[in-house]
Amino acid sequence: MPNFHSKNLITTYMPMTTVFMPADGRKYTLTHSERTGDLFLSIGSEYNAKAVNQSLRDEVLAEWIPQMGQYVLAGKVYVGGNEYSENAAKIRFSIFEREMDQALEAIIYGDQAFFEYFPWLLDCPIYIHFESVYPSCNKMLYFGTPRQFLQKSRMANA
Repeated sequence: MPNFHSKNLITTYMPMTTVFMPADGRKYTLTHSERTGDLFLSIGSEYNAKAVNQSLRDEVLAEWIPQMGQYVLAGKVYVGGNEYSENAAKIRFSIFEREMDQALEAIIYGDQAFFEYFPWLLDCPIYIHFESVYPSCNKMLYFGTPRQFLQKSRMANA
């Protein structure tokens, strides 16, 4: 995934989703085009399964969930199952980990109007689960807060 540039982001609100609803269970599907560098963000109450390339599985999925008295932006990426060798899964993990900041920046920037209605979510934690059958690649990592990504993208795209 290329570095994030707001001009390359195409955001779509799926039916029944607006900039202010739903908050609970709000889901993000982020995909990209290797050819054009464009990023495609779908925001809805369900993930956009039609946007996911089943052969590549390079999407980033995330959703707002209540957890232990606060909200968390919980995401996941598919690093690999038995269709990949452990070495291939390690390479995919490394790529996802390296590109995750840009992916999260695109998600937060693409839904920035939502945070005008729910500003307290700006300081909630972001956790991404790297899903793999290999223990060395099956990890949950902390990536900061939406505020950090929104500030970064606003500065870069000013």
